[in-house]
Parts: sequence; C-alpha cells; structure tokens
Amino acid sequence: MSNQLRPLDHLVLPVADLTVAEQRYAALGFTVAPRGEHPFGTVNACVYLSDDTFLEPLAVGNADAATTAVESGNVFVSHHTKYQTRAGQEGFSALVLGTLDAAADHERFRAEGISGGDMLRFSRPFIGKDGSSGEATFLLAFAADLRAPDALFFTCERIGVPKVDRAPLTEHANGAARLKRVILVAPEPQLFETLFTKLLDDAAVVPTSSGFKIATATTDIEVLEPKAAATLLGTETWDAFDPTLQLAAVEFAVSDLGATGELLQRKGIASDQRNGIICVAPAPGQGVPFLFSEDGR
Repeated sequence: MSNQLRPLDHLVLPVADLTVAEQRYAALGFTVAPRGEHPFGTVNACVYLSDDTFLEPLAVGNADAATTAVESGNVFVSHHTKYQTRAGQEGFSALVLGTLDAAADHERFRAEGISGGDMLRFSRPFIGKDGSSGEATFLLAFAADLRAPDALFFTCERIGVPKVDRAPLTEHANGAARLKRVILVAPEPQLFETLFTKLLDDAAVVPTSSGFKIATATTDIEVLEPKAAATLLGTETWDAFDPTLQLAAVEFAVSDLGATGELLQRKGIASDQRNGIICVAPAPGQGVPFLFSEDGR
C-alpha cells in the first residue's frame, strides 16, 4: 500500500427498503452496523471492512427533509434522488475517495472542470455494535462527468472521528476483509482515463485487453467494456448501447473462498463460482453483483 496513492473511502449503494437491505447483507454473511441518520433525510446501515473502507446502503428516511435538502442544492441527496429516478431504486450510485483536505479537492475539481457542485459539511451520530456512541463529522467535495449521469464521485474528509471501537463491526462471517476491486462499465473505457487520473492525483492508468485499471491505496478500480463485464459477472449481455459510465459491481477479498461458498449455500444464497471467483447476482436489498475471491488470486 503506497502512501502516495489516495485511498478508497466507501461506496454508496441506494436501496428501496433499508430493512430489506439489512436482511440481505446479514444473509450474505456481513455484519451490519446500527442505522445512521443524516440531518438531510437519508439513512444508512453501513458495512465496515478492516481496510478502513465501507459500504453505505442508502435510503430516504425522512422524505420532507430530503426534499428540502434537494431544494437547497444538497448534491448528495440530489444525486441519490436522480439516481433512483433514472436508474432504479437499487444499485450503485457513488464512489468515494478519502482525503485529508476536501476544500483543496473542491478547488482542484473546479479548476479541472469536473466539479459536481457545492461542498457539503455535516455531522451525524455513530453507534458501535456494543451500543457505545459518538458523533462523526464529514466534509465532502464532489466531482462529476456529464458522460456518467448515474455516477457521482466525491472525496470525504473525516473531521470528527468518534471514539467508538469499530473493530467488532469489521468481523464478517463470510470472511470479507477488504474491498478488493470496484468494477465499472463503459463501451469505450479509454474515454474515462483522464477523469480517473484527475480523481486519483495522476495515478497511473494500466491498460488491459478490455479496458483499464487504476489503483487506489486500498482498492483497484477497473473499467471494462460491456462484453468483458458480462463475462465476468455471469450475465448474458450488458447494455452496450448505453454510452455512459456505470458503477457496476464490487469484489471482496476473503480469507477462505471455500468457507465463503459454504456459508452462502447454508444461507440459501444463489451464487456462481468460476475462475476463483464467487459471483452473487443482484437481489432485493443488493442492487449490483457482489464478487468474492481470495486475496492472493
């Protein structure tokens, strides 16, 4: 892990019903954190990993507050609303990078022509698995691309970190230890290389036979052509006629793939295993494919 690379912070995954999502993630073998409420009407039930990344299943908990936030120009809630209107109630709407200076990121995004709108600062309570609590404060800087209307990118500065032991929340029955890969799809991946170099401070793009890869300090990001994505994810087709960039799937590194497969089978979760990867197709509460593979693959 290089200190020169920007880390991935978390992924935002819209859901239609947060209770259904909590049940689905638990069935998949994840430990789900107690719900967190945002001051602008959205609510989450996060899944934390030991590499300091997390998943954020997100829903609207207070419709009036969310409407007010959209009207006031809140980029986070506005994108969530647009995503569910355009792409569907469940899916993968935002890729979030870590930062120590969101304000500097905001100015850089503006200068480079990729700003997604005004910064957002907010605080919310955080509750640990043991019931201990604290308050977390965040500052967000947004980036966007008109060729990717369903994808939002932002950096997250953790200003106030609650003194809560989060370690128990990072222990998962399915063996998931870290976010190994984030998969995106675009008919012409090379068109988005510049966007990702801007987001990741000129990190090196590695061309592949079906797109490109770019590394964060924690996780690889890979942009694939539709045919390659369909093969990887076990689907017959991917919409090759959609010219936009889509956030498509998430891969987790696990300690023992056999044990992960046995757990999914016990839980009645349908999956497909090939080439050292277990693929779990989307289901209510899980809007995109989840992949599991051992860290050394």
